[in-house]
Amino acid sequence: MTTPERHIRPARDRHGRGMRGPLLPQQTPRFRSKRERFDMAVLEAYAPIQNAFAEQLSSLDLAVDTVPRMRLSADMTVLPDEIIADGPVPLGRIVPAGVDTRGKPTRARLVIFRMPIEQRAKNAREQAELLGTVLTALVADYLNLDPEDVDPHFSW
Repeated sequence: MTTPERHIRPARDRHGRGMRGPLLPQQTPRFRSKRERFDMAVLEAYAPIQNAFAEQLSSLDLAVDTVPRMRLSADMTVLPDEIIADGPVPLGRIVPAGVDTRGKPTRARLVIFRMPIEQRAKNAREQAELLGTVLTALVADYLNLDPEDVDPHFSW
């Protein structure tokens, strides 16, 4: 008795949206979301600064937020030093140490805003340069240094 041939049906693509499911297994290194790739780029840009000023930055946390949660008016000509912006759009900021709503002390935090930086960079190289510039300016503000003291090649 012979077994009937089994027909393997291809995955249906009824609405023309492409394949269903991921192209790569989640265990492979190339399977990273856009957010994870951005987080890695931030860490790579921050590493030389962290290595150079490890002791002074030990009480500073690094965070990535999708969009700025602050309101800046478009007619603001002078921004606070702890905010780095491109016009009225913040790219990053320093949140000073303080007390949270439950009364617990918080550490100082350097926050990078993902969407504004991704929208201004055309490729990965430009994104890395912009991240380096923003991180250098924020760390310089936090340490009360000139940005050139943090990175001799700093240019804004």
